Amino acid sequence: MAAPAASAIDLSRALVLAPPPVADWLVILPVAWCLLSGAVLLMLRKDVRLQPPLAIAALSVLLMLDALLLWRVVEGGPVTMVMGRWLPPFGIAFTVDLAGALFALFSAIVALAGGLYAAESIDASGRRYGFYPFLLLLMAGVSGAFLTGDIFNLYVWFEVLLISSFGLLVLGSEPKQIDGAIKYAFLNLVATTLFLIAVGYLYGLFGTLNMADIAVKAAERRPGLPLMTLAVLFVLAFGMKAAAFPVNFWLPASYHTPRIVVSALFAGLLTKVGIYALIRVMVMLFPVEGDALSFLIAVAAAATMIFGALGAIGQSDTRRLLGYLVISGIGVMLAGVAVGGPGGIGGALFYALHSMVVMTALYMATGIAGRLSGVFDLNRAGGLYGRAAFFSALSLVLFLSVSGMPPFSGFWPKVMVAKAAIDIGAWWLAATVLATGFLTMIAVGRVWALAYWRPEKTASEAADPAPRASAMLSLSALVALTVAIGLYPDPLLQQIQAAASLLAEPSAYVNSVFPQGAR
Repeated sequence: MAAPAASAIDLSRALVLAPPPVADWLVILPVAWCLLSGAVLLMLRKDVRLQPPLAIAALSVLLMLDALLLWRVVEGGPVTMVMGRWLPPFGIAFTVDLAGALFALFSAIVALAGGLYAAESIDASGRRYGFYPFLLLLMAGVSGAFLTGDIFNLYVWFEVLLISSFGLLVLGSEPKQIDGAIKYAFLNLVATTLFLIAVGYLYGLFGTLNMADIAVKAAERRPGLPLMTLAVLFVLAFGMKAAAFPVNFWLPASYHTPRIVVSALFAGLLTKVGIYALIRVMVMLFPVEGDALSFLIAVAAAATMIFGALGAIGQSDTRRLLGYLVISGIGVMLAGVAVGGPGGIGGALFYALHSMVVMTALYMATGIAGRLSGVFDLNRAGGLYGRAAFFSALSLVLFLSVSGMPPFSGFWPKVMVAKAAIDIGAWWLAATVLATGFLTMIAVGRVWALAYWRPEKTASEAADPAPRASAMLSLSALVALTVAIGLYPDPLLQQIQAAASLLAEPSAYVNSVFPQGAR
């Protein structure tokens, strides 16, 4: 007896049948390239001479890929690729919009500057024990977090960057590094646990982890679902990772302990991933709950700003001082999230990008200053202006930029956040943003007066005679970027405003994941 003819199966409802355009591969190439480059460097770790040039070349390619990705998104809108050809929500999606592309590009800039700086500051032992492979693995995690469209994979990429950051933190195995790593690891693992609990709760409510799918279903099913509990879990988890008050004590206790280039990379990248995740979840997925929590986020933002600025004023170790400035900047970003709207979210995004560049550069400048004077203690430092006038001028630009003074990159996002706060009647929050800038100026002005302008007391035997070339190149490039953004902010500002609008109205993001409304 003949078997019945098999019925035709419409695979187009489950699989991507058409080959993706070549340009769409840019969505996953940054992550794949970092993993591949890190593996190659790991295999060659015993040849310490090859590590810096190979890593710098790999990071240069990463920067090019992220620049091309941003161009692709600007020209064509959000882009999605799914793993294994399975259509969302079954296939794991990489989806990038303007916000993700901008953060990925700036993270690549920071990483390349860090790789150049490390060429002379990381010795043969640090190279042999994996500084550059850890750096590429860190960038794989950071890039994956900015480009993923799946919230469980956001958790996975957080884990990848945490694992690599642990390795970078203990590189050298000094007692202070081990102590800093324990403090860093404990609260970050608590935050990761909360994040994973929230992800499990999210899947239980919606049966999906695709961000575009969640955004649509949350809007449709909001009545009757305990979304506020879920939102609070995400705010707490990402607040810990971003070092927001009152769960920020791990940062000043740990960021001063590793090599200065590691601290620079951490300051530029890690807390910004937490802020990015908070904005992505609270603005795009749960905007109603975000509005309900806005006052609590605003209070936390104000406390974070004040705590960071006052903590910086009270420090005599310049590395610890910068850790508190990182925290203060996180408060400005949280203020933008709390205010909401295009101005608030745009200001938060702008400040995060500014902070990635300026905080990385400040740590690098502090490392150079420490080598020139032989100390990081303000009570013993002095004479830097007389010894290195050009380097001192670069440092002064960074001090003004981190304080929010014109005409540098820190001025515009603070104005945006303060204006957005005034527009909704939150005068106290706008005043806190402005007061924090004044307190930050006092903190960095103290550094300038004591370490740069004051005559040198006693020359240290550990002091270097002059700044190293690769370190100065990295620092000069980052300073040039903050000056360029400050003097001519329009191109970046236009993209940031468009990114904020796309986050608040994610229809283009959803249509990228589910073409023609196919869900």
